[in-house]
Amino acid sequence: MTRISQELLAKLLDEQAPALVLYARQWCDMPEDVVQEAFISLLRQSRKVDNPVGWLYRVVRNGAINASRKASRRSRHERSAAHQGEPWFESRNGQRLDAERLVVALDELPIDQRETVVARLWGNLAWEEIAQLTETSSTTAYRRFQTALAFLRERFSTS
Repeated sequence: MTRISQELLAKLLDEQAPALVLYARQWCDMPEDVVQEAFISLLRQSRKVDNPVGWLYRVVRNGAINASRKASRRSRHERSAAHQGEPWFESRNGQRLDAERLVVALDELPIDQRETVVARLWGNLAWEEIAQLTETSSTTAYRRFQTALAFLRERFSTS
């Protein structure tokens, strides 16, 4: 018996799946698969999950990191070639150049800062949720976010 209602599952899929894919894309080349597995795992939980959004981010993060490790073991060359693959997010009409610039700038950030920016801006996670997800304090998460934003502001103001 599942502990999550169909309505809540549908809402989570609609509201969180795109941001979860973006979040997983930081670590692995098949983020859609990782997100799908996370939702399947949520359905299989025998007990009610108190914070399903935070739970999904944790499961996606762990799954994406594991997928990345598997890909690394298979071939370092394939991993680096695949990293040049799909963009992190789709740009809208006429915004392709800005999206490409943003992807380049995000790639220049350390993974801890990039993870925090993506979780906050695209995932709409609270500082406490980001802190729990990254196993840091909310102060550290906020500081990483501010440092990353300062870098991005500087990058976009000079170009």
